[in-house]
Amino acid sequence: MDFDLQWLLLGLPVAFALGWLASRFDLVQWKREQKDSPKAYYKGLNLLLNEQHDKAIDSFIEAVQQDPDTSDLHFALGNLFRRRGEYERAVRVHEHLLKRADLPASERERAQHALAQDFMKAGLFDRAEEAFKALDGTVFDTEARLALLALHERSRDWRAAVEVAARLERNGSGSFATRIANYWCELALEADARQQSAEADAALQRAREAAPQAPRPLIMAGQRARALGDHREALQQWGTLMAAHPAAFNLVAIDYADSAKALGDGAAALERLETLYRRGPTTDLLAALPRLDDDAARQRRRVLSHLQHQPALSAAQSLLQLSAGTPLDEAELQALRDTVSRAARPLQRYRCAACAFEAQHYFWQCPGCLGWDTYPPQRQEDL
Repeated sequence: MDFDLQWLLLGLPVAFALGWLASRFDLVQWKREQKDSPKAYYKGLNLLLNEQHDKAIDSFIEAVQQDPDTSDLHFALGNLFRRRGEYERAVRVHEHLLKRADLPASERERAQHALAQDFMKAGLFDRAEEAFKALDGTVFDTEARLALLALHERSRDWRAAVEVAARLERNGSGSFATRIANYWCELALEADARQQSAEADAALQRAREAAPQAPRPLIMAGQRARALGDHREALQQWGTLMAAHPAAFNLVAIDYADSAKALGDGAAALERLETLYRRGPTTDLLAALPRLDDDAARQRRRVLSHLQHQPALSAAQSLLQLSAGTPLDEAELQALRDTVSRAARPLQRYRCAACAFEAQHYFWQCPGCLGWDTYPPQRQEDL
């Protein structure tokens, strides 16, 4: 068969023309997709700013479908799902990102962090822990460890919490000494519950080493000594607490007085408590002093003085108990009236059922949330 060169010469231009038309069609289609993708994206942003979340999600989904390789759209969509509580959809978006082989390392770390947050918000704490651990050594390392610390606290895994907090401190993320001391104190409580006294002692010692000035180890050491009948050791621990943390001493003031009385050291302890009370009167110290002072008249004067300077219902109750069988004088009656009036004042308010805004007067329209008929027609003390 003879080959006709004329047909070849005619076919080449036709093939070129068809190729050119095909390329033009692809270029036009690509330009249209590129044009539509940002349009859908910006439309989604506008809807999001206008609190139209459902329509914004539809626009973001449209943008992702038009340009599936754009990671920013995926992040925006995943974060929006998480904010709306649609955690399963957020997880799918971020897992889809992580499956992309062409995703840059920085974007992969960002997607891993977002996925960990999805699991955390969804209450899938085991999966969240694994996801956060995968961020070790990344730019999200500190954030991930802080999240892990919160997870360990939630699950009461105190040893793991100690390790994470210690590493954060070594990495220069701030001081975690007090938190570490609290973790060791929790471990001491757990050991005591298992009747493992030696382990509890060791945990308390570690707490003291982690934060030598923390009040909780001193409080617990005194409580453990008192429970074992070692009142002298208890007083020694609480004496250190009294000097270093007088405010925290209020938590054991009554126990301190009882241990001092058991040792026959009531007079010296009473003097120390009175000195502390004069520096900073509290109802706890006021309740501890009668344990070491049997003079009813002096107790009554002390309670009256407290009420005149710091009206408190517990002090008023003490005065009523001390005055049983004897009439109250005018100063005592006035102190009681002032205390009751002060205590009742916050309860004599109306509270909005919608936003909890409180007011002395009844409102048909709440000044806080502007809702109508949201105030129950009873004051707080009647509810």
